[in-house]
Amino acid sequence: MPHLLNVWPSASRRLRDAQGVLLLFDYDGTLTPIVDHPSLALLPAATRELLFNLSRRDKFVVGVISGRSLKDVAAMVDIDGLIYAGNHGLEISGPGLDFVHPEAARLEGTLTEVYSRLHCSLAHLPGVLVEHKGLTLSVHYRLAPEAAAAEVETAVAAAAGAPVASGRVNVTHGKKVVEVRPAVAWHKGKAISKLQAAYPQASLPVFFGDDLTDEDGFAVVQDANGIAVFVGPARTPTCALYRVDSPQEVADTLWLVEQL
Repeated sequence: MPHLLNVWPSASRRLRDAQGVLLLFDYDGTLTPIVDHPSLALLPAATRELLFNLSRRDKFVVGVISGRSLKDVAAMVDIDGLIYAGNHGLEISGPGLDFVHPEAARLEGTLTEVYSRLHCSLAHLPGVLVEHKGLTLSVHYRLAPEAAAAEVETAVAAAAGAPVASGRVNVTHGKKVVEVRPAVAWHKGKAISKLQAAYPQASLPVFFGDDLTDEDGFAVVQDANGIAVFVGPARTPTCALYRVDSPQEVADTLWLVEQL
């Protein structure tokens, strides 16, 4: 898997020749480093400026697709006119686009019940954060002792067991986080396909991401002959064809894109 900046002449040629570019990013671990608490993942001012500048050019349609709620990711990025997709694309807001997955919305009550159980069962564990994001739940344990991971898994299995068994929700895993999501046929890849349909002028899709939840997005982008970029160490299993090392190198790439 080549480093994107090592093959920049060929990648930049594709970007330069495209009529329009759908330029998409995950947030945590991609635009910002992974941190101990979600509230500390602040977007660097230089990265915000680059995203703003590109979003004002006719050639680029710029968006952020995050596991955070739409309201949260929009507040963290804080640039008017961007596409914001929250809860892994279950809710999307952008120019001329306002979408909430209807099946996910109907399961919000079930998620609230699971959240209440988790909040009670995990309240005694220091460093564990149970987050209700409206359409999904996240249990963060990056600040907890290593031994707490098994207890978190057990608590999630117990709290979500019945709705998982009935096919209402799924449990997924990320970097020091366990998520409870509506069991609907939707993910970041589906969200990107919806954005491609909504903004057909942006014919070249580009997506940067760092976690397992981004793999569906990579696959859809590459099926559309786009550019998928994994953010993280070499030799990490991924279907992305390119990589960069860190959020700083994502910012470096944005600077190069701005020069086109």
